[in-house]
Amino acid sequence: MSTDQPSTEAAAPTPAPVRFRDDVTVELVKHSASDTDVLWAARVSTAGEQSLEELTKDPDRSKGLINYLVRDRHGSPFEHNSMTFFVSAPIFVFREFMRHRAGWSYNEESGRYRELQPVFYVPGEERKLVQQGRPGKYEFVRGSAEQREAALAVMAESYERSYAAYQELLAAGVAREVARSTLPVGLFSSMYATCNARSLMHFLGLRTQHELARVPSFPQREIEMVGELMEAEWAKLMPLTHAAFNANGRVAP
Repeated sequence: MSTDQPSTEAAAPTPAPVRFRDDVTVELVKHSASDTDVLWAARVSTAGEQSLEELTKDPDRSKGLINYLVRDRHGSPFEHNSMTFFVSAPIFVFREFMRHRAGWSYNEESGRYRELQPVFYVPGEERKLVQQGRPGKYEFVRGSAEQREAALAVMAESYERSYAAYQELLAAGVAREVARSTLPVGLFSSMYATCNARSLMHFLGLRTQHELARVPSFPQREIEMVGELMEAEWAKLMPLTHAAFNANGRVAP
């Protein structure tokens, strides 16, 4: 007669399968931002309490003032608004993003307090892979089919191995904040980022390439993708301010 007893230990959860993404996502989750916010803030200097009348007027009648403020770099009226975005992107994007400190607030998910999910970045078909030239004077080109195939294969293998190592340490009882050291910067993270129009314009001036830009910029493509999505949301909220930004060389006031 068998003396074996059924195990009372709960089976370890099966790790989620490793997933790969070549995009980023940006969601506008909250905002208090309009062109009117610029106008009442600017007109208080000459109209005092009467500047509040701008709240009930069509901002389009004062688009010339908004253009003047951007052109002559009177920046403070563009700070009386707020936009909060939820961003999902690779960790290396966030490390660049957080170089922007003035006018920005961040809260990112924590690998100390939650188990990080196996979602990793791989370059999309349109992502140029090869850098040519010296620092400060280089360009990116598409690269060959063989280079693209090699990049995707090597990245996938590296991601799978690193996440397996992470799971192995967690299963051994190692703290999440220690085990996460095995994970690469291609891992996706998420954060809330809050800014005003002035700080966003400064960000876009540095992190996007644009034919209207007076000062050229050469951002990494992945952070530019985030910037483009943020700009699309902002342009809908503050179309006159966005138009003035473009008309004046995409330089933040």
